Order: sequence, then structure tokens, then C-alpha cells
Amino acid sequence: MKTVALAFYRTLFLRKSFLEFNKFIFRISLRGMGMLNYENDKLSGEMSFLGRITKGLKNGVVLDVGANEGAYSSTIANLIPSAKIYAFEPHPVTFQILDSSAKRFDYVAINSACGDKRGKLKLYDYQSSEGSQHASLYQDVIEGLHKSASKNWDVEVTTIDEFVELNKIKSITLLKIDTEGNELSVLKGASKSIQNGIVDVIHFEFNSMNVVSKVFFKDIYDLLSNYSFYRMLPNDLVSMGEYSALYWEIFAYQNIVAVNKSVADCYTL
Repeated sequence: MKTVALAFYRTLFLRKSFLEFNKFIFRISLRGMGMLNYENDKLSGEMSFLGRITKGLKNGVVLDVGANEGAYSSTIANLIPSAKIYAFEPHPVTFQILDSSAKRFDYVAINSACGDKRGKLKLYDYQSSEGSQHASLYQDVIEGLHKSASKNWDVEVTTIDEFVELNKIKSITLLKIDTEGNELSVLKGASKSIQNGIVDVIHFEFNSMNVVSKVFFKDIYDLLSNYSFYRMLPNDLVSMGEYSALYWEIFAYQNIVAVNKSVADCYTL
């Protein structure tokens, strides 16, 4: 049946005059698969996901890497006040807002980026902005991808593994990473924690910023070999199954959830 449908589609639409139509079908199909739904947290699936994951948090630990102004951490703190939340944000201006939110909702704000090694790096943002969601450790995210002049700050960088050791953290229920292309570096800096099996669920974005950082989804997939991958839908999660370059290496906004296979039964996802 699929072969017949494909042959029929090709007969009708495999021609130059239908290029824009085929591009339209491609774009709406991506949205139906859980990509490019960035307009709000409900459409992106984040709201539904947090409602599900917080059922398993209780007294769990959450690391929010790239917390921005704190909306994600504050939502969790509001849903599960007993959760221990650490929110990392390197932007000096944005951090002031995050710090106020952290004091209001009783979680810990940390003025630092996370990466694969400790040190200092430059953080880039729009020259005209006093703190945007696109601030990145990659200058080309601002100047190349978003076609804007940039300014930068020297920021502190730590690793998840170092933070876990210093704070004697025994398990992490949720590691959320939103770092505008730096996600793989953050995961590499958490490799010991991941290998030791103490990180239950990882929520991260994969998008066009990964073109700038030259990171394929396969790089993340290989690092998280003991995890099952899901893509967020507005009211659900859909399994991504086995790795396939055709369906995984799509550099468009998507929310990904990776669940440690050893604890998958503990979560209703």
C-alpha cells in the first residue's frame, strides 16, 4: 500500500512546478512530528512534560542548565516545592532576574555556564539586547545564524561532574539543557555522572544552533547509549525508536527527552 501511495504521489507531484507545495508539505509534516512548535510552552510540549515528570520528582534533584530568567525552574518549584533545583545562567544581566526568581521560589541560582571543562569562555548576545534567550558561547549563533551584531562577556564555566562532586549529589532526577548549541559539551562535562547511572531524565533542545557547533544528533545518541529518546508533542511524548539519520538529523527546533533505560519503569512518559 505504501509503495502504491508513493508511486501515486510521485506521478502527481514529482515535478518542478510543485516545489513550493512539496516544501509546504515538508514543513507541516515536521510540525506533526514534534518539530518547529516553538510558539509557546504548551505547543512545544514542555508544559505537558513538566506535568508528567514532576510526579516522579518528590525530593529529587533538578539541574537547569541555561536557565535564562528561570521560567522552567520556577514552574517545577511551583509544582513540586520539595524538589531541589539548581539553575545555571552565565549571562550577567539575565542572571539578576533569575536570582530574583530563585529567591522567590526557593531554589539555587548559579551564575555560570556548563561545559566539558572548567574555565572561562566568552558569551555572545545581541548588541542591542540586555539579555536574550539566544545568548550563546558560539559567536556565529548571533552573527551568522541570526544575522546581528554581537557583544560579549567573559563568563565562568563549570562541569556537571564537578558540581555533582562538590555538592555530594547522589542522583539527578532531571537534567535540562538549553544552551544554544552547547548541549553536547554540557553532556560531555556530565559523562561521569551519566556513566555512573545517576542521571534519570535529560531534556534538551536540538536545532539549527547545532549546525554552528557542528554537532550531529548521532554524537549525542552515542554519548547517551543507555538512554531511550523521545520527541515532545503538545500533550505526549513519541518514541524516536532506533537511530536513523533521515528522521533524527533534522536541524530544526525540537524538544528531546532522553530517559535512562535502567529507571524507565519509574516514569510514566
